[in-house]
Amino acid sequence: MKTPKKVNLAGIPTPIEVVKYQNRKFLIKRDDLTGCELSGNKVRKLEYIIADAIRNKADIIFTCGGEQSNHARATTIAAKKFGMPVRLFLWGSDRKIPTGNLFLNKMYGAEILFLNKSEYEKVNDIMQYQREKLLRKNLNAFVIPEGGSTANGIFGYFSFVMELMGQIDLKKINGIVSASGSGGTSAGMLAAVSYLNLDIQIIAVNVLYSKEVITKKILTLAEAINLEYDLNTRIKSENLIVLDGYSDEGYKSISEDKIKLIRNFAVETGILFDPAYTGKAFVAYYENYLSRNLGMKYIFVHTGGIFGIFGREKEYLI
Repeated sequence: MKTPKKVNLAGIPTPIEVVKYQNRKFLIKRDDLTGCELSGNKVRKLEYIIADAIRNKADIIFTCGGEQSNHARATTIAAKKFGMPVRLFLWGSDRKIPTGNLFLNKMYGAEILFLNKSEYEKVNDIMQYQREKLLRKNLNAFVIPEGGSTANGIFGYFSFVMELMGQIDLKKINGIVSASGSGGTSAGMLAAVSYLNLDIQIIAVNVLYSKEVITKKILTLAEAINLEYDLNTRIKSENLIVLDGYSDEGYKSISEDKIKLIRNFAVETGILFDPAYTGKAFVAYYENYLSRNLGMKYIFVHTGGIFGIFGREKEYLI
């Protein structure tokens, strides 16, 4: 197996904790604690992606996401640590007083191009067109796709499983649950459990794409890492479970009943979830595993997203 080069950005290993909620214990992997401004799951991916950008002598970084994208914010800050400017292609609109991740992107000096929904559907073409324009000026733009979901990026979550092995006996675990936006986090974990021949379910709670689309994305990315790094393994597609129906209100919205669970959980445990990813994923985890007293068999991955809460105080303080 080949191992890609990386830079050091994440505060890892992150802790795995036993938390009690409503008198039921469960395991939570705190990947919200990978850093402060660089908090969340995207940082593990960016350790490998930024190393690749440096190797390719990038003059500027391009990436995309929603206006409150955790990945876009993390990319901006990570790139700035290595002296690289950033251009973001964001689905949404500008704000007179920006909040959350958008505020941080502006604070760190990212150049931002806002796209409407139909334009964002062609964001990869738009980024490529802008890259070609810069190439004519002898400037090399390094393009990072949505969520940092590239073969080298998702190696961060292949390594994540290796990290878990040093913290807990994975033979006693039935599954690992996380939110899934672009699919990279789940894909990295699926590639790892396949390579290690672990009988562990990788459970993705889709918050952005349909079940069919996210399933294809995860399996394609897992196969990409298999080929890129000579894993020479069979990707265990049967170990992938997609828990559908927990983002019916849409990626940028969250229902009142989910907010109530997030708030009750925060009050009881001191742990806060965001509205786009971890909040919805925890609702799925609660209904399917924790409520059935399976919390010590299924690990919940807190993938961060804290900054996405700000600007939504009225919703959270219902």
